[in-house]
Amino acid sequence: MKHFYLVVTLFFISFSYGQSSRSVGDIEGFKLYPNPVTNGKVYISTSKNAPKQVAIYDVLGTKVLETKLNGKELFLGDLDAGVYVLRVYELNRIATRKLIVK
Repeated sequence: MKHFYLVVTLFFISFSYGQSSRSVGDIEGFKLYPNPVTNGKVYISTSKNAPKQVAIYDVLGTKVLETKLNGKELFLGDLDAGVYVLRVYELNRIATRKLIVK
């Protein structure tokens, strides 16, 4: 079973490195920092700074967090250390990034 988790993790890591930093439909001016997250907070900023819908998935594709974000700061203190996929929706645009929590 450990081999399965290793293969899935490596797949997500290699897939995220293969993505371009700006794809069709990507949110303009999207910034995610700090990544990796060490203090339990991550900041998400965009050019328009409109309200965002944020979803975070683990490496198995299970949604572990879904919230609406009006500002820039997102608290992630409840997440275990690991690799996640972050998906942000803003004004009919989507940004997907790899998120590492230490």
